[in-house]
Amino acid sequence: MADPHIQIQTDPPPAQTPLLNNSNQNHTQLPQQQQQENQIPETDLDRTLQKLEYFLTFLGFNHSSVLSFVLSWTAFVVTGVLVPVVILELSNCPGCEKGQIKDFELCIVASQACLAAISLICMSHNLRKYGIRKFLFVDRHSGHMERFHYQYIQQIKDSLRLLIVWSLPCFILKTAREIIRILYVHHESWWQSTAILFALILSWTYLSTISLSASILFHVVCNLQVMHFDDYAKLLAMESDVVVLIEEHMRLRYHLSKISHRFRIYLLLEFLVVTASQIVSLFQTTGYGGKITFINGGDFAASSVVQVVGIILCLHAATKISHRAQNIASIASRWHALATCSSADSSQLRVSNSFGNLEASSPLNSVYMNYSESDLVSLDYVAMPTNTQLASYMSSYHRRQAYVMYLQANPGGITIFGWTVDRALINTIFFIELSLVTFVLGKTIVNSN
Repeated sequence: MADPHIQIQTDPPPAQTPLLNNSNQNHTQLPQQQQQENQIPETDLDRTLQKLEYFLTFLGFNHSSVLSFVLSWTAFVVTGVLVPVVILELSNCPGCEKGQIKDFELCIVASQACLAAISLICMSHNLRKYGIRKFLFVDRHSGHMERFHYQYIQQIKDSLRLLIVWSLPCFILKTAREIIRILYVHHESWWQSTAILFALILSWTYLSTISLSASILFHVVCNLQVMHFDDYAKLLAMESDVVVLIEEHMRLRYHLSKISHRFRIYLLLEFLVVTASQIVSLFQTTGYGGKITFINGGDFAASSVVQVVGIILCLHAATKISHRAQNIASIASRWHALATCSSADSSQLRVSNSFGNLEASSPLNSVYMNYSESDLVSLDYVAMPTNTQLASYMSSYHRRQAYVMYLQANPGGITIFGWTVDRALINTIFFIELSLVTFVLGKTIVNSN
């Protein structure tokens, strides 16, 4: 019987304001997170990215404000378009065809300006929308910044060094051609010829640097992701949890899809502009009735080298990361085969050891029951794998098999509206461009009537 005098004390219900408390906590946590971000010490990677951002701002890729947008396009129109066009229009003189052909020069200026404008529009849009960190996928909150800190810095420096290596020979070729051209195109005074020389070289260098810098940016983005795919291949040797491997691969594929989405318009327009430029140059050189030499047609060589180098840099970076992504499936298949064979061999070795025999036995021998003369002393027990062990082995096997099938169905890579930029696509584009470029260079360098 329960004691009627016992009183049960109950605590009063708590106040029903958890949503208000959570909202207040969220509002207080946001400024705290911002303060913590501001208190993070500056690293070498931060300084490298800041220098890269300064360089891109100097070239006009920074459109974060209206003032920077106006200054960038004003410099582009004046330096890249108006200066060479005005000089070419005002430099008409009898006998100038030995030093320059006006139609050729205007075509070269138009093709370079179109390619530089495409690079400026596409890259400035992505930089304004995402910022330099998210644009390069080196955000400090991604969890991979500290692991690849020095590799990021080295890759950015190597890419900028690659820009200098390719720009310097083209600049020397352009300068040599302009100096020789001045000797044939006479002006009123030497100071005027010198001013025109520096103006044309400055305009050409400005447009070429913009187009090559855009290709270098794409090259940097792809090579930074190559590091992660190489690290993922090493992860297969250390990690046995299939769920972790699939989640990491999904993250890498997400980055590849973002890169493909951000750069597909730029890559497609670059291929079209360069191909159209080479075809027009081809028609002009073959249809011209006069004499074409290095002096009056040398700009074709310099501009063609810059355009083709930009395409090669983009295709090399895209193909490299596509084959890295596709190679993950073969690495995972080898890992699955080795894991399956080693598990099967170890289970057979455990069964054979229960009989006192160290030789690896077949599955049929593992169920063999050796009876003696008397049933009383017969060996009725065989150390077969338990249901739990067998279920665990089959479960791990099916997980690995599902993981390999997932990788085979999702190879990944850089795509342009569904077409994967791999060896098959690059062979087609490369040989078409190479045939056009070699024909144009042959017509411009070799004297032809």
